[in-house]
Amino acid sequence: MAGIPPHRANSARWGPRLAAPVTAGRADFVELTDDLSGSPLWNPDLAPTPLARRTWSTYHIAALWIGMSVVITTYTLASGLMQQGMTWWQALVTILLGNAIVLVPMILNAHAGTKYGVSFPILCRASFGVRGANVPAILRALVACGWFGIQTWIGGLALNALLAAAFPAWATLPGNVWIAFAVFWLVQVGVILRGLEGIKILESWSAPLLLGGGLLLLWWAMANVGGLGRILTESARLQTSQAPFWQLFPAALTANVGYWATLSLNIPDFTRYARSQRSQALGQALGLPPTMTGFAFIGVAVTSATIVLFGEAIWDPVVLIARIGSPAVIMLGALIVLVAQLTTNMAANVVSPANDFSSLAPRQVSYVTGGLITAVIGIVMMPWKLYADAAAYIFTWLIGYSSLMGAIGGILIADYWVLRRRELVAADLFRIEGRYAYTAGVNYRAMAALVLAVLPVIPGFLRAAVTPGGQVANPTFLDSLYTYAWFVTFGLSFVLYLALTRRRRD
Repeated sequence: MAGIPPHRANSARWGPRLAAPVTAGRADFVELTDDLSGSPLWNPDLAPTPLARRTWSTYHIAALWIGMSVVITTYTLASGLMQQGMTWWQALVTILLGNAIVLVPMILNAHAGTKYGVSFPILCRASFGVRGANVPAILRALVACGWFGIQTWIGGLALNALLAAAFPAWATLPGNVWIAFAVFWLVQVGVILRGLEGIKILESWSAPLLLGGGLLLLWWAMANVGGLGRILTESARLQTSQAPFWQLFPAALTANVGYWATLSLNIPDFTRYARSQRSQALGQALGLPPTMTGFAFIGVAVTSATIVLFGEAIWDPVVLIARIGSPAVIMLGALIVLVAQLTTNMAANVVSPANDFSSLAPRQVSYVTGGLITAVIGIVMMPWKLYADAAAYIFTWLIGYSSLMGAIGGILIADYWVLRRRELVAADLFRIEGRYAYTAGVNYRAMAALVLAVLPVIPGFLRAAVTPGGQVANPTFLDSLYTYAWFVTFGLSFVLYLALTRRRRD
């Protein structure tokens, strides 16, 4: 086991002989036992998780999703839809439906992670090839870098606003926004250095705190306005446009699917630690759609209350906390907001790219190094520009990248569930000359399906990208097709991959 760090000394258990199912209550689990540490495709962080470390329960998976969902971008998600013309209940139904839809590929892709203990970039090797898997891995990683930057920027703004409210002298400090941004970035780098176990602990302890903070804010609104009924009545004043619902719905639904389309791919990065398929499926079902919809509702309700109390709609919870609180309340609010940003960023936007970058050069890049690369690229992508326009954020950023995520997801699910019927030879996922080598390590049929699936939505994306706000005034057929980007690319890649692969077999 030369070259294996001391704390990974038991990692020889991760290498395979034959991928034999394990019984004793885990009949659908596969644990590998031989040493593959000599493979250039292997490192301790990418190696399959041994049974001894598959300990995440339903609570841990649900807490993971609560931690990722309770965040400022979820709080303001419904507001973006209402500003376009939806009512509060139309916005919430759209959010709930979008999250219920994305939950399906989420659970399907999670299955392989739980059964074989493999992460997302390793699972990609089965369909894209041991070298070709780097393409979907990098596409996913770059999106995560963008998200990491956005959430870090929001966290920095929150820290700056709350410090200014608690300590007035902070507001006069030159460059205070950038200082707060840098501090929040450094805190996250510290968590990255602790590795994945630190994220599990962070999510488990933060979930009750975040839910409690959201409910406390809702209680404050109801107590000061006179009940939920009046709040919902006032919500009609939040609509700044009266666009027809069915005109807004397709793009809004796709954006909400796109919100977690990234995690629907790399969910094996987490479920590789799940103790059972039931734990991962039930934990996700309990943690994702209810939390996303519930926290978005809190955002709408509390913002509606601010119209009564302050004569204006205050969408940003950071601004609201600074407006209503004493220094003690502000500091408590700061803690909750910053924990919310931290938990989401660490789990949703660090774990996957860290693994993805590591898979590019397993011998040179560890999980921690991959996480640090993510943190740097997240700044280089200038997140303050990505998040500057709420409409462009929804119609260009969320929908745009969802087209790539949908195309990759369709291929992964078609390969694992239809062609391979949930059976992989896990050893060959780490072998250059194994059955997943294809042609020089690349499955060109998967690559062709990926490109062909994305092509139809590119014209619509380009027009949206150059249109202020991302909404084209007189949409063509291709513009309309783009509004369903995730659905279009997912369906096309699924069908094309099966057709191309079966043609080869024939």
